[in-house]
Amino acid sequence: MTDAVPAGFRAGFACLVGRPNSGKSTLTNALVGTKVAITSSRPQTTRHAVRGIVHRPDAQLVLVDTPGLHRPRTLLGERLNEVVRATLNDVDVVALCVPANEKVGPGDRYIAREVAGLRAPKIALLTKTDLATPQQITEQLVLLGKLLDWDEIVPVSAVAGLQVDLVADLLVQRLPKSAPLYLDGELTDEPEQVMVAELIREAALEGVRDELPHSLAVVVEEMGPREGRDDLIDIHATVHVERSSQKGIVLGHQGERMKSVGIRARAAIEALLGRRVYLDLHVSVTKDWQRDPKQLQRLGF
Repeated sequence: MTDAVPAGFRAGFACLVGRPNSGKSTLTNALVGTKVAITSSRPQTTRHAVRGIVHRPDAQLVLVDTPGLHRPRTLLGERLNEVVRATLNDVDVVALCVPANEKVGPGDRYIAREVAGLRAPKIALLTKTDLATPQQITEQLVLLGKLLDWDEIVPVSAVAGLQVDLVADLLVQRLPKSAPLYLDGELTDEPEQVMVAELIREAALEGVRDELPHSLAVVVEEMGPREGRDDLIDIHATVHVERSSQKGIVLGHQGERMKSVGIRARAAIEALLGRRVYLDLHVSVTKDWQRDPKQLQRLGF
C-alpha cells in the first residue's frame, strides 16, 4: 500500500489473548501509541476483536485485542469465546497475557491449553509488572514457563512503558515478509460508530457494581454532522441494561451519574473525532439480552 517497500519488510497479525482483565487492551493501546481499545478494571470489557495498527519503518504490526477467553455462562459469553477462537486461527503470532500481580490460575491454564495446538509462534507476556514485587515477578515467570513451551517469555508494563518496545520487536520478528496491509497512518480498522459506542460503554462502566458490565451494551442509533454545522457532530445512543434495578445504577440519583457518564464519554469522543460533539444518551431495559439470540443480533453480537 506504499510506493516503496523496504527489503525485508514484514506485515501481519498478532493476537493478544488472556483471561478477562489481564491487561490486553492497555498493552494494545501502548503498542499502537493511542487509544484503540477501551480499558476498565472490570472483566469482559472488550467484546469483539479490536485491531490496532503499529507502523514502523521495517514492519506493520496489526494487533488484535480479543475478549477475555473464559468459561461462558451466557450466550453472550459463548459468542465472545467464538470471536477469540476464530481470531486465533487467523493470526501469525499469539501472545498470552498473564498479570504479574495475580496467581497463575485455572483460567490461564485453560487458555494455555487452547493455544497449545496452534501452529503460530507463541509468546508469554507477564503484564502489569508495575503492580508486582520483584519476588512475585520471578515466581510468575517460573510458573509461566511451566504452562507451555513458549518461544519467548517477557515481563512488561504498559503503564510504566517497561519493555513495550521489546514486545513489539519480538512480535514483528515472527511476522511474514509482506507489503503493508493498511494505509500509512491508519491506527485501527474499527468503524467510528463502533468506537464511539465503546467509549460510551467505557465511561458507563466507571465506578459501578461488579455485576453491571456484563449486562451493559451501547448502540449508536444516529451519528452525523448537524445540518449547516461542519464543526459539530450529533450522536444519539442507547445504553441497554437487563433489569430496572440496573437502569437505576446507570442513571444514579436524579440522573447525576448519567450526566457524568455523558461528560466523560463526550470528551473521549471529541478527542477521537477531532470535532465538537453533542451527545444524547438514553437508558433502555432490554430484558435478559445476553441470553436472547434475537436481542444479541440486534445489539451487534
